[in-house]
Amino acid sequence: MNDFDWAAMADMLEREGEAHGPYVRQALDELGDLAPRRVLDIGSGPGVAACRMAALFPRAEVTAVDGSPELLARAEERAGRLGVRLRTEVAEFPGGLAGLGTADLVWSGQVVHHVGDQQDALDRLAGLLAPGGVLAVVEGGLPARSLPRDLGFGRPGLQTRLDAAMADRFDRMRTELPGSVAVIEDWPAMLRAAGLTEVRARTFLVDHPAPVSDEVRQSVRGTLERCRTGLAEVLDAEDAATLDRLLDPADPAGVDRRPDLFLLTAKTVHFGRRPGN
Repeated sequence: MNDFDWAAMADMLEREGEAHGPYVRQALDELGDLAPRRVLDIGSGPGVAACRMAALFPRAEVTAVDGSPELLARAEERAGRLGVRLRTEVAEFPGGLAGLGTADLVWSGQVVHHVGDQQDALDRLAGLLAPGGVLAVVEGGLPARSLPRDLGFGRPGLQTRLDAAMADRFDRMRTELPGSVAVIEDWPAMLRAAGLTEVRARTFLVDHPAPVSDEVRQSVRGTLERCRTGLAEVLDAEDAATLDRLLDPADPAGVDRRPDLFLLTAKTVHFGRRPGN
């Protein structure tokens, strides 16, 4: 994948995984009576989703797979705290998957879009499935909202402008990936092209109304910090100043103290089954 320093982002990834976590259980509920013996979480990061799957499928062998040993160490620590059984495997995505064997459930959360050839990545994920196994790929959904349109300072509509800037940054990231291939991002069609059947998509709401917990508040802070750093070159002076004020822990109108802070987003999960059994 591209050269993000995922280990340095471990705290943010774990907080975000916890804040967005309810959709994982909702998505797994869509699997009906699937009783997997083996589960692979490809691109697991610090293991938030993998630990949820280990708790839901206690008889299964659940393996968190990631290219970062540091993130997998976090996953092991998390599993220990939660008292769930979790294996870890260091493997780069997508080139290092061949030695993993097959699984009845393969989960990949917001990972495929970091690969230049997304169809090839899906083909490789589908190749990990045992006959009758299910692939669940998290891609798409809706941008998160956490602030009122009018903050009481700065220009109204800050998050809309941040979304547009992040979309442009995402487009540049996709274009600059090694082996980048332009494709219509019709994820169900791409899963069918990977040879899967019973393809469907479901979108799940993540809704944390105000007042939010400290954990959700810290997740929102992390997202805004990432925007402030990653968009520094494109933010106008007023929006940069607004973000600085939002991120000032001493400011009553900042995200650490605002009583109106919330978190609302939606995650889309695309499912497909390997024919057989």
